[in-house]
Amino acid sequence: MNPKSSILADGGLSAVNNGNAIANGKDPSHTIRRDYLLERSRELSQLRKGVQSSLQLKKSVHRRRRSWWSILFTILTKIVLILAALLYLGQFITRCSTLAGRDTKSSFALLDYEDRVSEVENSLKITSKMLQVQVEVIDKKIGNEIGIVKRELQKQFQEKKSFLEMELNQLESRTDELSKSLADLEDRDLLTKGELEKFWNELKSKGNVDDISKDVDLDEIMAMTKEIVEKEIDKHSADGLGRVDYALASGGAKVVSHSEPYVYGKGSSWLAVAKGISRVHSNAQKMLEPSFGEPGQCFPLQGSSGFVEIRLRTGIIPEAITLEHVSKSVAYDRSSAPKDCRVSGWFEEPEDDPSAIIDKMFVLTDFFYDLEKSNAQTFAVPVIDSGIINMVRLDFTSNHGNSALTCIYRIRVHGYEPSSPAAITAHA
Repeated sequence: MNPKSSILADGGLSAVNNGNAIANGKDPSHTIRRDYLLERSRELSQLRKGVQSSLQLKKSVHRRRRSWWSILFTILTKIVLILAALLYLGQFITRCSTLAGRDTKSSFALLDYEDRVSEVENSLKITSKMLQVQVEVIDKKIGNEIGIVKRELQKQFQEKKSFLEMELNQLESRTDELSKSLADLEDRDLLTKGELEKFWNELKSKGNVDDISKDVDLDEIMAMTKEIVEKEIDKHSADGLGRVDYALASGGAKVVSHSEPYVYGKGSSWLAVAKGISRVHSNAQKMLEPSFGEPGQCFPLQGSSGFVEIRLRTGIIPEAITLEHVSKSVAYDRSSAPKDCRVSGWFEEPEDDPSAIIDKMFVLTDFFYDLEKSNAQTFAVPVIDSGIINMVRLDFTSNHGNSALTCIYRIRVHGYEPSSPAAITAHA
């Protein structure tokens, strides 16, 4: 109710009953103000009891786990209710102060007013403490929820990381397998792009040149394919590579010197060499003969380093060197294969001083023998215009793990002879 309307109503009532009040010997204004204060105090008490009962009711409710946004909404709702209560109490205090200012003679009203203000302040303090405790509890719950979510995210991240690492390792292993497969394909004697283009050009040349889109006859394709297959068969039957070997023993080449051989048991063949009868072991010629891929058909040299010197069948201009070891498909152990190698060459006359050979020797090529590739590996001689040579020296400084011996199955030297014998004389 509006205080002004209450006062006017009370004033009108007092004007009507003024005569009766005066007759009874009482002041009507004091009675009206006391009744108004008693009524407001009852309203304030009921309001406080309602707030306390609401809080007790909320405490008794089973506290179940709620989401953070629900908790936050509850807090905001409580704050709005408290602000509304404070606003109502402010209006009530303003009304009381207005009534108290009009009646300075009523000591009972002032004392009651101060008591009620004190009660309101205590109630506000208690409510503030309760809200602070609830805020701290809610903050702790939110922190716990955040910690749980953080731990779950970290766990999922670790699981994803482990899965990605496993997939990456599998991808790397597949890449390695693919690289090995490509290396095997490169080592095989397959048709090159140039050979395929040559084959296609030959097919087109048999038809109408002006009509490039003309279909090639199936019989022509079969005939050309048969010709290519026969060439490949001839190539492999011709010593496996289809290239002239000037270090072949049956062609006149021979081993003239080598490092200390590895002798099994107490054989007598190397004793003759030790006495100076010969500088070459009787089995050294195996390095210049076809081994046909049989394990053990090699010449073993002692240790992981050594050398071999070979006199070619004639003077040539070198183009490539082929080093052969046993195939991994039939080998028992390939650790004795040479690894890091160097090939040198020079031209030697019969009357040359052996001490002057070093001045005439020059490096033809350095190479690495890879066990993962073909057993017969050919290495080109990159020296441009190297000249004519009739002597070759193979030096190896390491092998693939065998510290006792190094096995050499075969050495081949490829090239071409000069156009005339005069070129050999001129070079000499």
